Amino acid sequence: MSTRTYWEEEIETLPRPQLEQLQLRRLQEHLAFAYQRSLYYRQSFDAAGVKPADLRHLADLARFPFTDKKVERDRQLAVPDLGDMLAVPEEEIVFVSASSGSTGVPTLSPFTKKDFDDFQNAESRLFWAAGMRPKDRYIHALNFSLFVGGPDVIGAQNLGALCIWGGTMPSDRLLYIMKQFKPTITWTTPSYAWHLGETALKQGIDPRRDLHIRKIIVAGEPGGSIPATRKAIEEIWGADLYDFYGLSDIFGACAGMCAQKDGLHLVEDQILLEVLDPQTQQPVPDGTPGEMVLTTLLKAARPMIRFRTGDIVTRLPGLCACGRTHARFVVQGRIDDMFIISGVNVFPSDVEFVVRGIPALTGEYRITVYEKDHLTRFDVEVEATADFAHEGESLARQVTNQIKLRAGVKPSNVKILPDATLPRATHKAKRLVDLRGAAETARASGI
Repeated sequence: MSTRTYWEEEIETLPRPQLEQLQLRRLQEHLAFAYQRSLYYRQSFDAAGVKPADLRHLADLARFPFTDKKVERDRQLAVPDLGDMLAVPEEEIVFVSASSGSTGVPTLSPFTKKDFDDFQNAESRLFWAAGMRPKDRYIHALNFSLFVGGPDVIGAQNLGALCIWGGTMPSDRLLYIMKQFKPTITWTTPSYAWHLGETALKQGIDPRRDLHIRKIIVAGEPGGSIPATRKAIEEIWGADLYDFYGLSDIFGACAGMCAQKDGLHLVEDQILLEVLDPQTQQPVPDGTPGEMVLTTLLKAARPMIRFRTGDIVTRLPGLCACGRTHARFVVQGRIDDMFIISGVNVFPSDVEFVVRGIPALTGEYRITVYEKDHLTRFDVEVEATADFAHEGESLARQVTNQIKLRAGVKPSNVKILPDATLPRATHKAKRLVDLRGAAETARASGI
């Protein structure tokens, strides 16, 4: 069993025409189910003048209305506690995860037993593609507190790995457990993988020599798909890094890297992918960035039809060398984090690409976006390692020039800080400070 290449070879390698036939059949059934069983979707489809029977081809999905985080939250507030997007009686719900979002109002993601089993089978598939096998010891270092990624450890158990339910804990404790129980695989965020490796080195622990981690799975930030970040983390740990993608609104990890590390394979038999221009809502060609819009094909508790994720991705053309036929994409960042300088779209990942590729820097950074003279500008703060602390001026020029080369625009200022000045993240890092709203508030208040 452990020598096979795929967790589910037939579905993972299904030729594209057959895969799309499967998607069409499931989508037709799913739309009909949502229309019949969910008050929200019945009203939404009626208001848009569409019926499930109107979907004869996958392209017909473009006729159906979008949903997004605001819709999800509003419907939950309108019909507490689970909202009228729900399509099954509460008695069939066996699990909910929650995401607080920017307003602090928790949005719940419900699952029936079949939904949950499908979810965990998808996790097993992604773990297997990343190289996990029954002989591995896996420590799950993601938050278990209502976080949709918490239960993903069950997918590793289903695969047969020995699982340690670590969760979030102080770095000292996690490193102790890694030394004591010798796990070979872990999963956390890119920021924390970096931070934990740095912490280990400062305590005299060499992750390459003293620990047994040989594969690191990361999610929650774009860093895992940025080559410089991936290489930097791999060098600290002496381990292979695999990027996963998930969202609380549907389920945990629903896409992940295979051994080729050429984009993230989406679980396309369960989720349909659209990549659209955020302004026109029209499809963009493969190889072109656009907003990722996802539609569930099987999830019964709360179908998500044309859910605007707010993530900017690029769908990769062609098929992967691994033999899997499911779509691959890379994540650029979130629309919310994107800022525009002189007409150019800039993402924090552009800055990270540069910072993580300069050996004289620690890899930590902070971006501050602000307005000056009615123009949007940005500054970048980075840290120099101790050996290069005296080269601040030349490092600042190097960072400025490489960001200009990468993004097409340059920061107004680059500040070189000593090592350990910037805060380290133990979950998702917040490296963008946007002061534009503060300036508008101050002007409105006459300050």
